Amino acid sequence: EFIPKCRTCRRQVREQSGEADHHEGMSSDDELPPTEVDEFQKSKDNVLEDSRKVFEDVHADFCDIRKILLKFQEWKEKFPDSYCDAYISFCLPKLLNPLIRVQLISWNPLEQNLTELEEMPWFRAIEEFSDAENVSES
Repeated sequence: EFIPKCRTCRRQVREQSGEADHHEGMSSDDELPPTEVDEFQKSKDNVLEDSRKVFEDVHADFCDIRKILLKFQEWKEKFPDSYCDAYISFCLPKLLNPLIRVQLISWNPLEQNLTELEEMPWFRAIEEFSDAENVSES
């Protein structure tokens, strides 16, 4: 039977220290030392703090997805030919991408108390905009 050397070493350390919280058959490859966990958490906190500052100096009309989409909706209603000629449906994903990415920085799909994508404000705003576009086209 082949058991990787690192796994064998960790098992021996557990046996010597008397750790009882490990269950045989469960992978110990993902176990991190507390110092690495602390470093990761500090790094994650720094990234989250920096992400809050990204749109700090941006006017509120240009960092809120709902407000941006309302501007496009007004454009479409007032000047439909110009709106159509500008191929806005192709431009919106690239325009909204940075705003959505900042909002998804802290999102972890593996957490138990997960907020579903469909429940996020940016998703609902895009969904409402899409629904409004479909209604106006019909």
